[in-house]
Amino acid sequence: MAPDANGTTLHGDNNNQPEKLQPTRLLNGSSPKQPRPASAAAPPVDEDRSARQSLIILAAIFFTSLFAMLYVYAMFPQLDESEKKYLKVPFDIEDAKQLGRVLDRYKDLYNLEVMFGIILVYIFLQTFAIPGSLFLSILSGFLYSFPVALTLVCFCSALGATLCYLLSQLVGRRLVKYYFPERAHHWANQVDRHRDDLLSYMLFLRMTPFLPNWFINLVAPVIGVPLYPFALGTFLGVAPPSFIAIQAGKTLYKMTSSSDAFSWGSITMLAAFSVVALVPVIFKRYFKTKID
Repeated sequence: MAPDANGTTLHGDNNNQPEKLQPTRLLNGSSPKQPRPASAAAPPVDEDRSARQSLIILAAIFFTSLFAMLYVYAMFPQLDESEKKYLKVPFDIEDAKQLGRVLDRYKDLYNLEVMFGIILVYIFLQTFAIPGSLFLSILSGFLYSFPVALTLVCFCSALGATLCYLLSQLVGRRLVKYYFPERAHHWANQVDRHRDDLLSYMLFLRMTPFLPNWFINLVAPVIGVPLYPFALGTFLGVAPPSFIAIQAGKTLYKMTSSSDAFSWGSITMLAAFSVVALVPVIFKRYFKTKID
């Protein structure tokens, strides 16, 4: 500090640091509003735009696949006028019976066309999480021998579920995180805790009715389930329920509803298979507890 010419003391900064400027105030005494960074408002806009783009992509893929289905329908062998109305996706047991009669008549002459049509429709339903694949499993058991029908159903289920997984990974991840961010975060934490046993859990979920298959297909990529355990778990896990549906197809004309396929014996069998799927997890935790 040094006195000036009038004897007053000047306060200086020994470190020669520049004096901090006070924020400018307006005439009414209020501070001017600082401009918000552009990045603060950008994420909601970007997320909204991303969600809209995802919906557009999903709609484009769906309608492209639908046009492909219509093309296959147009290329199907010529049917009698009385039979054309039955050539549709079965959504109840009566539809399955009528479609079974039509396809059984044409199967011997157009075996590849009929099988390819069933495979394509099955994969289409699985890919876009549309109900009706159960009736196609029953119909496969009616039309084909047990080994052929089981291989066909497991293959179509695994391939369709994998395509649904990839589709959800492409557009569904952004939609779920945009509309259900907290729930997606919770599911992801659950997967992280069981990441070493995802194959066993996938087998368990496919064999039990706790979660519908379409829900598993859509949510799996969002919560971080890898593709390999998802696809392998689907192929192996759908075998026991498909076994029951295919067996029911052998008595298709005697069925009155899809619930006729699941007796107490079949439910007990599914419960036993689901417990077997979790045996590796139980043993792993048991031995880990002993070691700790």
